[in-house]
Amino acid sequence: MYFQRLITAKIEKKLFLGKIIVLYGPRRVGKTTLVQAIAQKYERSKKTLFLIGDNLSVQQNLTTQDALKLKKYVGDAELIIIDEAQRIKNIGINLKILIDNYPELQIIATGSSSFDLSNEITEPLTGRKWEYFLPPLTLEELCQQYKQHELFTLLDDILKFGLYPEIVTSAGPDRQKKLEEITHDYLFKDILAFEGQKHSEFVLKLLQLLAFQVGNEVSYNEIATRLGVGKSIVEKYIFLLEQTFVIFRLGPLSRNLRKEVGKKRKIYFFDCGIRNALIQNFNDMEIRSDVGSLWENFCIAERVKSLRAHQLFRNLYYWRTYDQKEIDYIEEYNGETHGYEIKWKDSKFKKHQDFLQAYSRSSLALINRDNFLEFCNAAI
Repeated sequence: MYFQRLITAKIEKKLFLGKIIVLYGPRRVGKTTLVQAIAQKYERSKKTLFLIGDNLSVQQNLTTQDALKLKKYVGDAELIIIDEAQRIKNIGINLKILIDNYPELQIIATGSSSFDLSNEITEPLTGRKWEYFLPPLTLEELCQQYKQHELFTLLDDILKFGLYPEIVTSAGPDRQKKLEEITHDYLFKDILAFEGQKHSEFVLKLLQLLAFQVGNEVSYNEIATRLGVGKSIVEKYIFLLEQTFVIFRLGPLSRNLRKEVGKKRKIYFFDCGIRNALIQNFNDMEIRSDVGSLWENFCIAERVKSLRAHQLFRNLYYWRTYDQKEIDYIEEYNGETHGYEIKWKDSKFKKHQDFLQAYSRSSLALINRDNFLEFCNAAI
């Protein structure tokens, strides 16, 4: 089963306009499949060169900063795809040399780590690139293959196993096995490479603690104490986990009310299946004690993925006061503030008047199983 990714059309509109395409995303979400599909479209009209950044020969040939040598290596290729480009030393400078000297080339570089790839590419390629993010599948992309009533039937499985492409297309015990393989064999690969570590025990314990705190404010001091490390170490690894697209953070909206909490963060996983694999909980929804926080993670992650896919840039927050009033998720854009309460079962929620009064042009809405599909498609 092939899913047409939302960003494919956006990327194709930018091809052969004199800039480099940079595609970020976690491992195993389909970056290679996407760029191969693009290459296949152009194979009759453009000569294509597909390079793998993990290949030692590719690394050696693309580290030179001699424009003539770089052009000789790529030959008469017009479309050059470099998969896992972050593996190549000085890749940003070298791509700048290529595109400056040969602007007729179209280069697409993919990477599973925005920390490495952005550090290598951002400064050298300022003004010379377009960036895109590919997450696990979105609900909007699933709608290509499934009707709305079928998605409701699949909802429990989606919450348990997530939306990595190969997981969605698997069935039976293979699904859980593949998910655990992604979690333990691929999830830590980039982050451990940053520190030259061989063991993932610390990262695993950190992720498990974060998985149990989904939906709650996270105290770095508390986590540091439980792991027996300094707070700065926890901050560092949470940053790295965010840059490798395992998690994302929401900060508190805190501007007007003195009672608002303004320091802690809430942390969510881009994929609920990864979160469940970390804590080894694949129970059905009706017997889970964490279904509320799992549902909150799922809805917010799907919304964030959709915003990125449609390149809608908004400020994202949560809201909480010291007397425990809370709004799960907030978007701020066009001078407006929109809050959302996310509930698994409830059909009613309390509208916090102090929030509505404090923030002009604000609104509050309930997101539950009746309307989550609309919420998760940010383009609606």
